[in-house]
Amino acid sequence: MLDLDAYLERIGHGGDRHPTLDTLRAIARGHTRAIPFENLDPVLRRPVRLDAPSLERKLVREGRGGYCFEHNLLLRHVLEALGYRTTGLAARVLWNQPEGRVNPRSHMLLRVEVEGASYVVDTGFGGQTLTAPLRLEPDVAQATPHGPFRLRGADGWLVLEAEVRGAWAALYRFDLTPQEQADYEVTSWYLTHHPDSHFLNTLVAARTDDDRRYALRDNELAIHHLGGDSERCTLDGADALRAALETIFHLRLPDDPRLDDALTRVASGAATQPVPAAPPARQPGLPMRPPSRIILP
Repeated sequence: MLDLDAYLERIGHGGDRHPTLDTLRAIARGHTRAIPFENLDPVLRRPVRLDAPSLERKLVREGRGGYCFEHNLLLRHVLEALGYRTTGLAARVLWNQPEGRVNPRSHMLLRVEVEGASYVVDTGFGGQTLTAPLRLEPDVAQATPHGPFRLRGADGWLVLEAEVRGAWAALYRFDLTPQEQADYEVTSWYLTHHPDSHFLNTLVAARTDDDRRYALRDNELAIHHLGGDSERCTLDGADALRAALETIFHLRLPDDPRLDDALTRVASGAATQPVPAAPPARQPGLPMRPPSRIILP
């Protein structure tokens, strides 16, 4: 049985537990602030388990994060324990994909019924994840703590879009066909076993804070300031990567003998990239190569 108290303590929610829209908003915000997106288990070739006890142990008790299936399945268990009615959905990712490519339904999101209306909730889309529920209403821009989002109707699909640098960028497309646990298990297994899966070959992490988003891709750290520019820096070495994962992404790293080798490999893989020129705001304990100030999606 889910330890609801432990989850709510993990995300820093000490407020109302009634299944209202305000509670849903508070949980979505707390979850994305406290529990990072990360793929250390696939990188370390550790199994990703989607049953409820494993999700609670990893994301709540062990201080870890995960990818979309882990985040949104855990959140679904929490919301249903609080009295919400939920439906699991699946999406085809469009973000950073070539025009015209048709991807599998490799992303999970939730439909949540609350106060007589339907909302999309998604705490597991990495660097552009939603930090608030969106009304299931197409073609209306909706404010969130991290900028406007909208659902655009397109040929029988709904396309989730984020406003990035004054333009709408497509994140993924989905329909309202309910998905089962078995659907997510199959896709998750594919993403953690197929040799071309980016979850096996690229270290990624993401977390939101009140005034920014953090995103890591291998040893490139991006800090996206709300309403301002973004910064990027190259983390210099395995120690810097470890420090970033612990202090910026709030991860309690797994006690795995392969971790140091994996972080060394990730750090050395970007060693030939150009060195940027001007330092960002420095986080304590993070040796960095000087980065350039740039605007990032």
